Amino acid sequence: MTGAAVLALREVTKTYGDVGALRGVSLDVAAGELVAVVGPSGSGKSTMLNIVGTLDRPTSGTVTIAGNDVATMSDDALSLLRADHIGFVFQHFHLQAGATAAENVADGLLYTATGRHERHRRAVDALGTVGLAHRVDHRPNQLSGGEKQRVAIARALVGDPTILLADEPTGALDTASGTAILELLRALNAAGTTVLVITHDLELAASLPRQVRMRDGRVEQDSGPDADGAPADAAALATAIRGGR
Repeated sequence: MTGAAVLALREVTKTYGDVGALRGVSLDVAAGELVAVVGPSGSGKSTMLNIVGTLDRPTSGTVTIAGNDVATMSDDALSLLRADHIGFVFQHFHLQAGATAAENVADGLLYTATGRHERHRRAVDALGTVGLAHRVDHRPNQLSGGEKQRVAIARALVGDPTILLADEPTGALDTASGTAILELLRALNAAGTTVLVITHDLELAASLPRQVRMRDGRVEQDSGPDADGAPADAAALATAIRGGR
């Protein structure tokens, strides 16, 4: 079930010198949605992720996250917004090699007013949520690729974010591990987490309820919220992205 918009982009542009990375992107994501943003390299997916995650500011247009207009916010306020509302999952995990799984997850609360013992308790709970209660004290070199990504997802979830941004979450994994991570994201979404998946994987995108297709810095097509959750057809999605009919 979806609710009010947690993310709204209106005519967002991003220019680097003479290059227009985003060219008038508008997008709404409602609470409780599971959305794939898909497109070829250079389509603007990564730039949009940085804008949505408040890691970069748009050249023009407006970005609203959880009711906050990011253009009006200072860098410090944006840091607090990220801590309170945005969880990041990256393709290559970005875990500290010398830290345990629980310590890596607890790092997701460093920029909040949460005490050390409470950070650890919540980290352990988050690891349990992603099925890694038995790996709390393991370090990254003791974990499989799929387990590392689950630790990264737990870190993203530990602050109870409004929206989870997953950047190519299965890209560094084998097929079986990637399938398990996708099922985990589905389960988290079913439990109420809003999830935005950035991917070039057409099959992954086609399996999600909504696909936002990007090309040349624009939203080429948006399937819109799909009430029955029926997956798209991967071949048709590929044809549309290639510009076929």
